[in-house]
Amino acid sequence: MTNEKQKAADELRSAPVYPYPLDYAVENGEIEQYSLSRKANIACKEAIEQAIGDNYANNSLNTAAAVQQVADAFGFDRMLYVLAVTVQHKSWDGRFSDSNKAWAATVPVMEDRTDGSADRNVYYVVDKSHPGLTDLFVRGARKAQAQEKAKEQQAAKAAPTILEKLKKPLQKNAPNNSAHLSRPEL
Repeated sequence: MTNEKQKAADELRSAPVYPYPLDYAVENGEIEQYSLSRKANIACKEAIEQAIGDNYANNSLNTAAAVQQVADAFGFDRMLYVLAVTVQHKSWDGRFSDSNKAWAATVPVMEDRTDGSADRNVYYVVDKSHPGLTDLFVRGARKAQAQEKAKEQQAAKAAPTILEKLKKPLQKNAPNNSAHLSRPEL
C-alpha cells in the first residue's frame, strides 16, 4: 500500500463515530465529519463481513479471532455501532438472540433520512454474512469489549494516583544525599 493510501486508511480507522444524520451535519457545518464517519462505518461493515468469512471453517466461527481482526482495525466503538445498526435493522430476524436485540436497543442510532428517503444507515448493515454467524460475532464483540473494559479498570486501579505519589516520603536528591528534598515524579 502506498503512503497516501495508508494515510487515507488510517484516517478512516481513526475517525470518531458521527452519530447524527445528514440533515444535522448540513445545518451544523459538519459534512466532513459525517462523510468520514460514514465511509468508516461502511469500511467497518465490510471488515466484519470479511472477518467472519476469514474465520469460519468446518461449520465453526473463530469468534475471538474475527472480533479481534475488526477491533484492531476500527476499535470497539465503531465496530459495536455498526453491529447495533445491523441488529436494529434486523430486529424481526429470529436468528438474532434476544440478548443481542436488547443490547442493540440501548445503543442510540438516529434515523438518517431526507425527504422520505430510505434510512442511510442501511449501508452499515452486515448483510453478506449469515445472520446466525453475525449474531455470534455480536455476542463475541460485546464479550471482548467487556473484557477490555475490565482490563482497563484493573489497570487504573493498579496505577498509583497523584495523591498516593504525594504521600510518599520526601527523597534526597543531592549528590551527597544531604539536602534538596523533593517529591517523586508525578
